[in-house]
Amino acid sequence: MNETFLASRAIAWRHLYKWISVPANFMPTFIFPLIFFTGFAGALGKLGDVRGFDYPASYASWMFVFSLLQTCLFGGLATGFTIAGDFQTGFMRRLMLAVGHRNAILFGYMLSTFVRAALMSAIVTGVAFIAGLQMLGGPLQIGGMYVLALSLSLVGTMWAAGVMFRARDPQLGPAMQIPMFLAVFMAPVFVPLDVLQGWLHGAASINPVSYIMTANRQLLAGQAADVLPAVLAVAGLFVVLLAWALTGVRSAERAGG
Repeated sequence: MNETFLASRAIAWRHLYKWISVPANFMPTFIFPLIFFTGFAGALGKLGDVRGFDYPASYASWMFVFSLLQTCLFGGLATGFTIAGDFQTGFMRRLMLAVGHRNAILFGYMLSTFVRAALMSAIVTGVAFIAGLQMLGGPLQIGGMYVLALSLSLVGTMWAAGVMFRARDPQLGPAMQIPMFLAVFMAPVFVPLDVLQGWLHGAASINPVSYIMTANRQLLAGQAADVLPAVLAVAGLFVVLLAWALTGVRSAERAGG
């Protein structure tokens, strides 16, 4: 276990160093969520006045949760491209030869993504406060909100890793991207679930991200009615995607890295 932890920590540190030292890697990870947040919160602010929209905090707070979850989930997407790059350069082959416990490679990527998502969440939160973010919840509620959000960084990493350990080619990036975009945007992003109509309401009702988004908005507003469904959604995603990612590592190992 000690060797596994040391290997995971080394891989995480390498990933974080590459992310910080290369602006092309660092900038997009928080620029795009901030663009979405400022654009939507400003242009769509009047949606907070529609009938059935009774959120107690500001519309900027409503959209902040979306940007926070997007930041954390898409952090895993960036890690998927890092994994693909490691395959292209041949580094992954050397890594698999050097690391006895192959799962430590996956856990290292997950650890680095979690740390990166925490840093990016802090930046997004700071900008959101300037834009009118209201946190009505207490310390435990706000802490729970961030725990749920950051858990999505692990979910996103496991999904992206499972794809890229099998594909081993960045040209198959859309296989990672499209499901993530669907998961985020087929949720109650702009208005509450009860206000949505038609097929979008049906899709959002069965989308696990919808439960997490709803719970986070309630926690931010000082409520906690729908936290349990969100925790169960995260747990279910974690179990399924961990198996997906670990079998992806086995696939890459059989292919010789």
